[in-house]
Amino acid sequence: MPKSTSANSIRIRGARVHNLKSVDVDIPRDAMTVITGVSGSGKSSLAFDTLFAEGQRQYIDSLSAYARQFLDSMPRPDVDWIDGLAPTMAIDQKGGSTSARSTVATVTEIYDYLRLLFARVGTPHCGNCGASVDRQSPDAIRDALLAYPEGTKLMLLSPMVRGRKGAHRDVLESIQVAGLVRARVDGEVYLLEEVPELAVRKNHTIEAIVDRLVIREGVESRLADSLSLALRLGEGLVMTSIQGEADNWNDQIHSTAMACVECGSSIEEIEPRSFSFNSPYGACPTCDGLGIVDAKSNPRVCPDCNGARLNAQSLGVTIDGISIAELAAMNADESLEWLAGMGKGFSALHQAVADPIVTEVSKRLTFLQRVGAAYLTLDRSADTLSGGELQRVRLATSIGSGLVGVCYVLDEPSIGLHPADHDRLIGCLRELQRQGNTVVIVEHDEATMRAADRLIDVGPGAGAGGGTIVAQGTPKQVQAKRKSLTGRYLSGADHVPIPETRRARDQFIELRGVSTHNLKGIDARFPIGCLIGVSGVSGSGKSSLVRDTLLPAVKHQLEHGRKLAVRKDSVTQFDSIQGADLVDKLIPIDQAPIGRGPRSCPATYSGVMDEIRKVYAATREAKTRGFTASRFSFNAAAGRCELCKGHGVERIEMNFLSDLFVTCPRCNGKRFNRQTLQVRFKGATVADVLDMTVDEACEFFTNVPNVLRLLSSLQEVGLGYMHLGQSSTTLSGGESQRIKLGTELARVSTGKTLYILDEPTTGLHFVDVKRLINVLQKLIDAGNTVVVIEHDFDLLACCDWIIDLGPQGGRGGGRLIGEGTPEEIARTSDGPSAPFLAEKLGVKG
Repeated sequence: MPKSTSANSIRIRGARVHNLKSVDVDIPRDAMTVITGVSGSGKSSLAFDTLFAEGQRQYIDSLSAYARQFLDSMPRPDVDWIDGLAPTMAIDQKGGSTSARSTVATVTEIYDYLRLLFARVGTPHCGNCGASVDRQSPDAIRDALLAYPEGTKLMLLSPMVRGRKGAHRDVLESIQVAGLVRARVDGEVYLLEEVPELAVRKNHTIEAIVDRLVIREGVESRLADSLSLALRLGEGLVMTSIQGEADNWNDQIHSTAMACVECGSSIEEIEPRSFSFNSPYGACPTCDGLGIVDAKSNPRVCPDCNGARLNAQSLGVTIDGISIAELAAMNADESLEWLAGMGKGFSALHQAVADPIVTEVSKRLTFLQRVGAAYLTLDRSADTLSGGELQRVRLATSIGSGLVGVCYVLDEPSIGLHPADHDRLIGCLRELQRQGNTVVIVEHDEATMRAADRLIDVGPGAGAGGGTIVAQGTPKQVQAKRKSLTGRYLSGADHVPIPETRRARDQFIELRGVSTHNLKGIDARFPIGCLIGVSGVSGSGKSSLVRDTLLPAVKHQLEHGRKLAVRKDSVTQFDSIQGADLVDKLIPIDQAPIGRGPRSCPATYSGVMDEIRKVYAATREAKTRGFTASRFSFNAAAGRCELCKGHGVERIEMNFLSDLFVTCPRCNGKRFNRQTLQVRFKGATVADVLDMTVDEACEFFTNVPNVLRLLSSLQEVGLGYMHLGQSSTTLSGGESQRIKLGTELARVSTGKTLYILDEPTTGLHFVDVKRLINVLQKLIDAGNTVVVIEHDFDLLACCDWIIDLGPQGGRGGGRLIGEGTPEEIARTSDGPSAPFLAEKLGVKG
């Protein structure tokens, strides 16, 4: 790594965003820098809220004056100055605009190339009889229409515009020039002079009405002439609209280009949009391209497309007998293998068309392999990906883009990745850097820290106790700094202690014959009253076993007293469950957001806000004014600021960027109206309390037991740095999960509760992992059972029992590699987890 100078580094001076204390730091350009520190120390404030935010602001400043008029409210980070900053791009864990319509293939742009491939070299097949589709002559179309019963009313229409934006005045004029007087616009028939003004920014469909006639003797000549004109105007396409029962008109497309030679059915011209499940031209009409029906109440696979999302015509186009949906159902490894052997019978022209497309697809599939996401099928919905998986998919896209001179800012890309795959991920990050980019990573993973060119440790503590640079330099230099908590763990001076004994295991919840997703009919045992770790590489089946099988099976047993009924189309698949009656309560604690909007915050989710409102309602000032506890809720109209509706921010919709949130000018972000803020407790308003950290609030409410009990539980799970009123939209998945865990800790436990956690160490420093383990052990000491899906071997080494799945991800996984104590797995398992456990435990595998 070159020595950092002003010419080859990004220099940040006087950064004061959030808890940063006028931080000065140099980040070398064209190098890989890791920023680490305990949770809440200020890592993200430095990387995202200062470095990336300023890069985004500078980009906006470079736009035209017209574009900037919509962005005047974008705040400048609280920093003296930053220079040497390249264009910045954030690859974080946030879902962004991902929805059930986004898939791995669409996010990586692989699907765009596959649509082009199938449109250009695919072979269409008839949806009725399965025969290959050929061109249809005008005479064949005429004969098909004459075959309708006498008296049938029909319209001949020429498709002129099909689902395109614009006013289309020229199209309407061309219809008039052709001597026609009517058109059908967006399904409505108009005289040409009566067609309304069309919205420029909306999609429109326009068909010229060439003739309206009735099938009867002697109509042959007129039909032939009208058909000829319709085909000429429609450039080979003609739409027939046949009047059916109850005055309904049924449309059918005919083409001189594509028609079935067996049954005469025509299909539309095959285009790339014919394979888009986000377009009406490709989507299955029953499920609207989602692949499921009754998505909210009782989701089931769509019976018409069998979950393939596309209509019958699009699914009928194949290459070597494979449809685009069947190809998308493959993972990266399988897709690459299929592409390598594809098109042996192609003509020279088709081969020339396919080669560059296959090259682009293969390149992107290879990137998915290299970032450890090869087990993901291409049709996997993006909204089912974990934050780490989504980030790695985006990373693969970024590597494939070939951009240079960019500053990439990443947020813990190793999340959800087994240590066995870390080397490949680090190799991808290195490739991004070697392309001529600056890579800045917020990370807690030890392997990524050791691989960095520059390691910056922010701390020493969280919240007000952090915000300074404790150590920086090469990993070895940081390791030598005794004041650095990170350095002490890297050097081995500090470590997460491992229990000397494991708890007794004499009662179990047993699942048998589990075949959910990629699981291969496995049997698994979960000992009661223990800390149970489920390990394995990404995609090995951990979530399938715990979240998709154990959780619904136990939940149904507790609620209904009987086994969950399993159908063929059910997601959950298992033969039997025993021992579910050994627990009386089930609490899943995942990383889903604690709320959907800025109004949700740790105070409201944990319930501490209810107790705080009672405190304020009991003050003399509140009683004098007649204020009840509801007055101090920013969700109630009486007490909140009416301009921002209690959000504290106003939302500005951006046409070409994500929505922007700016501080409310009336309440200055305090959420409440002036009258409510006149009530004080110990000199602080309710808005002042929401601005406190959990640690500060514990001290403030030290004599209010009900409030202190709830706050102490949040403090116990390592959230002392967090502000009570922090918007849920700014919380990481790990923080959301710890808020849920802290909330559960504050509740009275039955001592027979089953807790299920999904990677609870997400976003945690070594110090925080030690604290989390203590919390989990406390739950188990009270008689409860805790199951964790985990990749962190500090936590796995502290488990009483481990269920190890693998050996690979996707179809190469789903097997039970071993189950037992960590020592037993380390000594006897041949899976990828064993050597990492052996290293932590100091035993020979």
